[in-house]
Amino acid sequence: MARTEHYHDPNAPKANSIVVAVSVFARDEAGRVLLIQRTDNGLWSLPGGGQEIGESVAETAVRETQEETGVRVEVTGMVGVYSDPGHVVAYSDGEVRQQFSLCLRAVPVGGTPTPSDESSNVRWVARDELGALDIHPSTLLRITHGYEERPEPYIG
Repeated sequence: MARTEHYHDPNAPKANSIVVAVSVFARDEAGRVLLIQRTDNGLWSLPGGGQEIGESVAETAVRETQEETGVRVEVTGMVGVYSDPGHVVAYSDGEVRQQFSLCLRAVPVGGTPTPSDESSNVRWVARDELGALDIHPSTLLRITHGYEERPEPYIG
């Protein structure tokens, strides 16, 4: 399913849904962040996805990261809550979703970076390499906040 990001675009379609989603800021022992290159829009992103009935957000984070990257993680904390109404995602089926993402902090506990149906590329990325990748501004904000290691989660 095709996905189009609209970020503070006055011509964006009106949102018709909100879904609880998680994104995962996982760093390895070298301080690199785990990123995927999405198959639906080609952008580099943190792993993550929608919460399913019957699971906690931490379980969602672990499941989505494993599915998209092949890496097993353990959730260690929270980076922030990202609910900017100016950020909507339009899907080819007519759904227009207002962003609502809980970004969780995690560490790898096993597995090997492996692409999936949702990720054409998976790799650990050093902070100084981020500028060379095509990353959506909202994802870059989460990555920046993750590296800042704030004492309290971001709420916005």
